[in-house]
Amino acid sequence: MRNFKLTIVAIIFSSLSLMAYKQETNEFNKDADVFLKKYVLDGKVDYKRLKNNFEEVDNLYKSLALVSTSELNDNETKALYINAYNIIVIRQITEYYPLKSALDKNGFFDKVKHNVGGEMLTLDQIEKGKVIIPFRDPRVHFAFSCAAIGCPELANFAFTADKLDTQLNERTTNSINNPDFIKVKSNENLVELSMIFKWYERDFKMKADDVMAYINQYRKNKIPSSFNIDHYPYDWSLNIQ
Repeated sequence: MRNFKLTIVAIIFSSLSLMAYKQETNEFNKDADVFLKKYVLDGKVDYKRLKNNFEEVDNLYKSLALVSTSELNDNETKALYINAYNIIVIRQITEYYPLKSALDKNGFFDKVKHNVGGEMLTLDQIEKGKVIIPFRDPRVHFAFSCAAIGCPELANFAFTADKLDTQLNERTTNSINNPDFIKVKSNENLVELSMIFKWYERDFKMKADDVMAYINQYRKNKIPSSFNIDHYPYDWSLNIQ
């Protein structure tokens, strides 16, 4: 009987712990939403103002260590890691600001590790290992932002599980119909694409016959299949207001 009671107590304690961790995850997403609405406008970040309020982003960053990822469903997992990636990028840029590009800091994406739910991860490991490879959803490429002008526009809100499909569709549609992101030159029968479509071609071809077929799924004005395709240089300059 005593062992039975101990087992019940252990189950209750474990359940409460999981609830607490999930609460931390929800709180992080909510706080990230407030933060992004405050500091992001038209995809650009107010790093100058944020530099003077570094604790604001640093505390949000540190709270990532307390989140739990083990009991999340697929949409909750995707939303959390996308939000985590974007907040980490902003925090790192703010810490090292002023700088002209994330590439000015050695190992920004592939060496510096960050505590997300007790796991030490680089930004590349979060993007590829936690989202792109497991979920095979090309739309996430338009949700991650690498602090560069060449990136898809950074959202001024946090992603949430209940709205994730709508949010990802909107971000994808916005980027693919942005004339600065996909440059259609009708008089030359030419379309110039972001390097993202070259770097991650395999991801887009998981959902369509080729990259252009994927793009046209979201285009309001379809690009003719007869157009030649080129890729313009990626602009790594900082997405600063």
